Amino acid sequence: MDSTHHDRLLIIDFGSQVTQLIARRLRELNVYCEIHPFQNVTDAFLTEFAPKAVIFSGGPASVMDEGSPRPPESVFGLGVPILGICYGQQVMMQCLGGKVERGHGTAEFGRAYVTPESKLSLLEGWFLTDKEQVWMSHGDHVSEIAPGFEVYGTSPNAPFAITADVARNFYAVQFHPEVHHTPNGAKLYENFVRLAGFSGDWTMGAYREQAIATIKERVGDKQVICALSGGVDSSVAAALIHEAVGDQLTCVFVDHGLLRLNEAEEVVTMFRDHMNLKVIHAQEQELFLGELDGVSDPETKRKIIGKLFIDVFQKYADQIEGAAFLAQGTLYPDVIESVSFSGGPSVTIKSHHNVGGLPEKMGLRLVEPLRELFKDEVRALGRELGLPASFIGRHPFPGPGLAIRCPGEITRDKLEILRKADAVYIDQIRKHGLYDEIWQAFVAILPVRTVGVMGDGRTYDFACALRAVTSVDGMTADYYPFSHEFLGETATRIINEVQGINRVTYDITSKPPGTIEWE
Repeated sequence: MDSTHHDRLLIIDFGSQVTQLIARRLRELNVYCEIHPFQNVTDAFLTEFAPKAVIFSGGPASVMDEGSPRPPESVFGLGVPILGICYGQQVMMQCLGGKVERGHGTAEFGRAYVTPESKLSLLEGWFLTDKEQVWMSHGDHVSEIAPGFEVYGTSPNAPFAITADVARNFYAVQFHPEVHHTPNGAKLYENFVRLAGFSGDWTMGAYREQAIATIKERVGDKQVICALSGGVDSSVAAALIHEAVGDQLTCVFVDHGLLRLNEAEEVVTMFRDHMNLKVIHAQEQELFLGELDGVSDPETKRKIIGKLFIDVFQKYADQIEGAAFLAQGTLYPDVIESVSFSGGPSVTIKSHHNVGGLPEKMGLRLVEPLRELFKDEVRALGRELGLPASFIGRHPFPGPGLAIRCPGEITRDKLEILRKADAVYIDQIRKHGLYDEIWQAFVAILPVRTVGVMGDGRTYDFACALRAVTSVDGMTADYYPFSHEFLGETATRIINEVQGINRVTYDITSKPPGTIEWE
């Protein structure tokens, strides 16, 4: 998508674990921004990107280490406001003539309190009391500020917690205003973009118009195919592309027999009957379940499902004459992670189910209309496009579906039990008005049978685990604190209404150390 129509802010990433939070705070202010690792930000890049302002992120390195990350010197000559955060402050000071040291007693990790030294436009709305709570995470500290800078805030272990060269519009803070542990951090970003002169033109209405024009230009009169899962990302991508090119879009909905109760009918009905999209309902349940028969290893399950998905999608795509483009619901976090700060490999916790191998194999060009958006922006775009709230607010559902909520061997009987139990659980959550408070909720059927008693008879049925978590982006999560009354009521309903389950447990594991899904 061509973002040159918007005022743009550049975030230079020095490796902080929370750099994405900076971007989210700015997007919430209707400011378009992009994250780029420091090694990619060259003089030529700066000229082409033409940022209206720049932010230096935090990072794990020390500016005193040989070869530590640096911004290009030319960034300081752009004549635009710059904000340095944590390592960003230290590297700014080091580059502009200040001094950074490592010393005993000057590190700060966790909650700290900053007190003001004098007034600063960046801090409007701050220090309504005598101190402001912030979140610190630094070992090194600025021991001497660069020429032209003055001190505007201090903390017990950071005498230069807030500094600025007002004449050049350079600002630097030792703490992290992007995290929620800095309660008033959003106000600081609001002040910064106001000082930089941003108009707040990054809205979903404007994005929709721009995206449609771009899709039309890119696709022309060619055919587009889209793998439709019914999740938020693929649904919004399909609706947006359909608005741009109409009947040139064909969606393929692969039903692998691992969906929730009535899910296939709901998805196909909405997109085919209510939104008038061309949808191929690929009913391939027997193929998938046959290949999964007797398989219990979770990675093997994922790989089988991923390979079959590609094969099935290709089979149906080959039937679409003139197909030249593949639509994918790639989001901005996926783009960021594909151009990592370090460039090094990460440990694979579990394989992710996607259609990433399709474009090269099929010779199709990609259409990724959501690749500049975060998840919450995708939901906002969905509302702009008129998608039903029930779809926009859906909890995430994994590509492998119920296969990874069925630890151990998958059988058709276990899947049917799981579908019914999950439907009761979600119904309970909705009935109690909790659905929108929860990031994701589901039932896992456990690979164990337990003895129970119902009436005067002995039962020997499956146990199940309820899972519900709160999260912002799925990278970390905590269990939802249901009341005992809710859990008791839900367990009673599942046992009474779902034949095959006689014991219900609740999973209170956070992520980490657990994952959200069971496999």
